[in-house]
Amino acid sequence: MTPQPGSAGDVLTLISAGSATTRSDLARLTGLARSTISQRVDALIERGLVEESESGESTGGRPPRQLRLHTEDHAFAGVDLGATHCRVALMDISGNLLAECEDSLLIGEGPEKVLAHVDQRLDRLLGEAGRPRSALRAIGIGVPGPVEFATGRPNNPPIMPGWNDYPIPEYFEGVSVLVDNDVNVMALGEHRHSFPGAGHLLFVKVGTGIGCGIVAEGKLHRGAQGSAGDIGHIRVSGHEDAGCRCGNSACLEAVAGGAAIARRLSELGLPAESGADVVALVQAGNTQALRLVREAGRLVGEVLAGLVNFFNPEVIVIGGALSRVHEHLLAGIRETVYRRSLPLATHHLSITPSRTGINAAALGAGILAIEHYLSPDNINRIVNA
Repeated sequence: MTPQPGSAGDVLTLISAGSATTRSDLARLTGLARSTISQRVDALIERGLVEESESGESTGGRPPRQLRLHTEDHAFAGVDLGATHCRVALMDISGNLLAECEDSLLIGEGPEKVLAHVDQRLDRLLGEAGRPRSALRAIGIGVPGPVEFATGRPNNPPIMPGWNDYPIPEYFEGVSVLVDNDVNVMALGEHRHSFPGAGHLLFVKVGTGIGCGIVAEGKLHRGAQGSAGDIGHIRVSGHEDAGCRCGNSACLEAVAGGAAIARRLSELGLPAESGADVVALVQAGNTQALRLVREAGRLVGEVLAGLVNFFNPEVIVIGGALSRVHEHLLAGIRETVYRRSLPLATHHLSITPSRTGINAAALGAGILAIEHYLSPDNINRIVNA
C-alpha cells in the first residue's frame, strides 16, 4: 500500500526528521489545509506517537506549539548475534540509547537457546529503563549469515548450524521482528550515526569472513534475494589453491579473511587460531603478521576497486575484527583502490575505519526496527486501526 501524500504517516515522517516542528510548518510543506493537518496531528497525538508543547518562541502573540515524537511509551531493540557474542541495545523512538548489554554466547547452540537468552536480556533491559514489555514496539536482529529478509529466515548460514530456515520473527510474540545479515545492519548503523549525508556507502566487514553492506541513495540495497554484497566469495587471481567453505577456490574470504591469515601464521609457527590472534600479533609488532595483514588489505582493495568503478560510492567504511589494526589493513586497501580505480570515481572517495566500532550491528539493528515502525505505511495502519 502506497500512502497518499499528506497522510498521517507522511506527517509523522516530517516531524521525526525535524523538517516540521509546528502545524504551520506541516501545512506549508504539504500544501494541505490547516484543518486537515489538525486531523492528522490529533490522530498521531491520540495514538501516543506525537506530543505537542508550548515551547516555541513567540514572534508576537501566542507562542507556537512545538511538535515532537513521544518517546516515553515506546522502546525498540537492536540485537547483534555473532558467532560467539550477543549484544542488545534498547532505544527510544528517537534512536537514543536507553540501556545495553553484551554477553558471550555461542550461536552454534541453536535458535531456541540463543533466542531465549535474547528474550531474557530484553526483559532485563526494559526493567532497567523503566519500560513495560508492552512498550517494546519492534526488534531488529543482525545474524552472521545470509537471510531471506522478507521472512526473517536464515538461508544455509555456514556458521549457524541448526538455524537454516528457522522462523526467527515467530519466536517473539506481540512485536514486529526484522532479521537481516549482520553486515547490512552494520552499514545502516554506520550510515545513520556517522555518515548521514552520504548517499552511497559501502561497509566492509573484515573478520573471520568478509562481507559488504550497501547503502544506495540512503537506503539499504539487499538485491533480489537478499544476497547483495557477498564479496567474500568473489574470486581473486593467483590463489587457485585456496579452498573456500563455499566449495569453490580462490575466494577473497579464503585468502584475506581473518581465519585465512591465522592459518598462514600458524603454518609459520606462530600462535594464531583466529582473527583475534592475528590482531594481537600485529599489536605486538610481529612483522609476519603485519606483512600478511597489509597483503590482505591489498587483496580486499583489488575487489573493492572493481566495486568503486561499478558503484561509485562516496564512502567505504572498514569494520570487523581486523579493523582494530586498521592502519595496516587500510594502507593495503587504499594502495590498491586508488591505483586500480578510475580517477573520477576516487576523486572524492573516503576510505575510513568504522566510527561505531563494535556497536555498529546492535545500533543498526535498532535503527532498522525504528525505521520500520515509523514508515508511513505502518503509521497509517496504526492510525487507521
